[in-house]
Amino acid sequence: METFLIRALQLIMSLSLLVIIHECGHFLFARIFKVRVEKFCLFFDPWLTLFKFKPKDSDTQYSIGWLPLGGYVKISGMIDESMDTEQMKQPVQPWEFRSKPVLQRLLIMIGGV
Repeated sequence: METFLIRALQLIMSLSLLVIIHECGHFLFARIFKVRVEKFCLFFDPWLTLFKFKPKDSDTQYSIGWLPLGGYVKISGMIDESMDTEQMKQPVQPWEFRSKPVLQRLLIMIGGV
């Protein structure tokens, strides 16, 4: 039983490290290309957030969820056109993902690889 718990903890720690590296890749490329990042969340927070922080001079909210199975970076202008028709009617802003050239959008999307 002790070995099982150690292995489970190792798995969770390994996944956590991979999630952090992966999400930081998306975050860093978005920042390099001056795309606004609305939220940077390590681990999922379906109904409980362990930690939230938003600096005064930043548009980004940083948070840590309680479920160590993933994470996400919410990027302005990265939307599903078929689901959010209202957003598509708005004029494109220079800090939005959808305003950037194809190569920059590709690098932001694969930045976590």
